[in-house]
Amino acid sequence: MSAQELVEFVARSLVDDPEAVSVEVSQDGPTTVLELHVAEDDMGKVIGRNGSVAKAMRTLLKVIATREGEDFSLEIV
Repeated sequence: MSAQELVEFVARSLVDDPEAVSVEVSQDGPTTVLELHVAEDDMGKVIGRNGSVAKAMRTLLKVIATREGEDFSLEIV
């Protein structure tokens, strides 16, 4: 499972409107940037209380980054 697929799967599992979830991938030097787009009403569910859900998603990305030898960054837009 790629990093993009993982972020999309987790986000779709959390939100009320899974059709509004999309992940855009871009490069910023050596870092692969994943931009997660969700519906405005679902933003709190994806970020979580005190950023706990977002932090957990970033931790999962670190695991994939280590396995694939890449550097990932997650931005929730």
